[in-house]
Amino acid sequence: MRDLGCVVHVHSVHSDGTGTVAEIARAAARAGADAVLLTDHDTLTARWRREDGWLDGVLVVTGHEISPRGRDHMLAFGIDEVVRHDGRDARAVADAVRDLDGLGVAAHPWSARNPHLQRWKLGGMPFGDLSCVDAVELWSIVTDSAEQIGSLAQVAGFICAPDRWLTHPPGRRMAAYDALTAERRVVAIGGLDAHQVGVRAGPWVPFRLMSYERTFRLLRTRVLLDDGVEATERTIVAALRAGHCYLARDSLAPAQGFALWAQAGDGRVVARTGDEEAYAEGLTLHARLPRPATIVVRRNGAEVARMESAVVGQPIDGPGAWRVEATLPLGGRRRTWIVANPVYLR
Repeated sequence: MRDLGCVVHVHSVHSDGTGTVAEIARAAARAGADAVLLTDHDTLTARWRREDGWLDGVLVVTGHEISPRGRDHMLAFGIDEVVRHDGRDARAVADAVRDLDGLGVAAHPWSARNPHLQRWKLGGMPFGDLSCVDAVELWSIVTDSAEQIGSLAQVAGFICAPDRWLTHPPGRRMAAYDALTAERRVVAIGGLDAHQVGVRAGPWVPFRLMSYERTFRLLRTRVLLDDGVEATERTIVAALRAGHCYLARDSLAPAQGFALWAQAGDGRVVARTGDEEAYAEGLTLHARLPRPATIVVRRNGAEVARMESAVVGQPIDGPGAWRVEATLPLGGRRRTWIVANPVYLR
C-alpha cells in the first residue's frame, strides 16, 4: 500500500484563513505532509483560479466547507461546483453532494458549547442529523481543543506546546462514533480546522497565534492507495470514501506503514480497514504498527483486548465493527497515536 499523510480541513485567504494557497502548500511541505485538503467556506476559488494541484511537492486538493449559520457544516470533496445550503436541511445538502458524486464529511459533528467560556457566549457548531452522512470528522483538533480549554493558562499551553497539551479525541465523540458504526459503515477522518488565526498585512502575517506548519504537524489523515496508483484528487477522494484511511499523530512517532485487516484461516485477506464484508467463523483481526505501542482492540466500541506490541492477531468471535487504536507516552502521559477506521463484519 502507498500511505499518504494528508492534512484535512484547512482554510486560506479565500475564506477566513490568513495564508495563500501557495503559502499553505509550502507550510505542508515543511511539516512533511503529502497532501492538503483545502476547505474554504462556501467557495472553490482555489480551483477556479487553478491554484491547486502539485505545489512544492504537495498535492493541494480543493474542496469546500458548506457552512450554514451555526450548524450542520459539511466538508465536500470531489466536486466542481459549490453546494448551496440556503433553504436546505442537512439531509438535502448531503444528498446534493452525493448527486454530484462527491464525498460529504460532517465537520466537527459533536461540537458543543464550552461551559468555561460562557461570558463570550460562544456556542458549539454541531451536526444534527448524522443519519444522512457517509463520513465524520472524528477528531477536529482546533474545535475539540477549544471546547475543552478551561482557562487562559490552558490556552497558552495549547498555543505554546500543542503536542504536550493534546492527549486523546474527546471520549464522548469516540463513543458516539462507535454507536454509529455498530449500525452502519461511517468513515472517520481527522481534521484540523486550520485558519492560522492572525492578522495579514499585504504579503506578510506579522501576528499569528499558531502557524499552519505547526498545526499541520498535529494530526494527519493517512490515506492508503493501492501500489501503483497515482496520487490525484480523484484517487484520494475515492480512498477516503472507501474508508481506506486512518488518523495518526505523526509528531509522536511516524505512523506510515500501519495496516489493519481481517484474515481467513487459509491466509486470505477478507477485508481491510474501511471494508465491509460478511462475517464468518475462523477469522482473525490483524494489525501491523511501525513500532510497539499500547494497542486496544475494540468491537462496536467495547474493549476486547489490550496489549503492548507492534502486531495484533486477535480472533474475531462475532460480527461487528472491529477497529484498533494505539497510544504512546509523552511527557508522562499516554496519548493517542493511531485510530483506525473499522473493519466491518456483518
